[in-house]
Amino acid sequence: MWRNKYRSATMQQVLRKALVCEKICEVDKSDSYYIQNPYIGQPTAALQATDGSYSVTAWTTTEDTLTVNNEAIYAEHIYDFERFLAHFDLFANRTEEQAYAIATAIDKYVLNNLTEDATGSYTTDAGGFTTAGNINKIFGDLIGKVAGYADIYKGLFLVIENTDVTGLVQAGAAAGFSFADSVLNNGWISKYMGVDVYVVRSGTFVDDTLAGEVVTNSGHRVFGVKGVSTYCQPRGIRFEEKGVTQKTGIEFVTSAQVGFKLWTQKAGLIIDILLA
Repeated sequence: MWRNKYRSATMQQVLRKALVCEKICEVDKSDSYYIQNPYIGQPTAALQATDGSYSVTAWTTTEDTLTVNNEAIYAEHIYDFERFLAHFDLFANRTEEQAYAIATAIDKYVLNNLTEDATGSYTTDAGGFTTAGNINKIFGDLIGKVAGYADIYKGLFLVIENTDVTGLVQAGAAAGFSFADSVLNNGWISKYMGVDVYVVRSGTFVDDTLAGEVVTNSGHRVFGVKGVSTYCQPRGIRFEEKGVTQKTGIEFVTSAQVGFKLWTQKAGLIIDILLA
């Protein structure tokens, strides 16, 4: 019982601290596996000389949905002769390692799908974020992509990999800007030009198939407005400890159901950045 309590507390603490997707998406942790978000076309008002006449426009409703049909999972078997369970420090270490593994998998899934589904696009100058001289132009161009929309009050974000940090730090230092000591600690590091900057480890943006979904994001990063997409994790993190027939010891399993949707009518507020 004490192990389950410790595992649960550790997992939830790690996920709250490490998950970038929880900071940039709307988060749903209810028991919902299917979320509906119907929308209609954007109306455009007519400007005309006053004469009291008007034209009538037909409109239709489009259904937009999020279905939770993927999971992040990790399991390992600990044999009795390894006496793993007798050492709290070893157990604690494995619990934290599983927590980070689940967090990394979830972030990779959400960030790649967010980038893949974005309808906004931007290509940096040569050198991308690693060249300090590019930074102010990149941020100015990106902010200009979403400026003027009402949703901008929710806040802006940029997600880059740790290999991009060098140019950002140099540009910030030259401007007298102070970054947090945890600049490479997979989380919030600071604001730059009013944009919350998040750093994930190299290899997060990939060309790969994630839970059956093809993504082509190697050499890409993502920018946009917070809260225009939904990350769903029904029932939170689940744990199991069970014996396995014909084996001594215990099998540890940690899993989470994961769903994500960038809502169609807001897809233009997310910018797929291509590094030149």
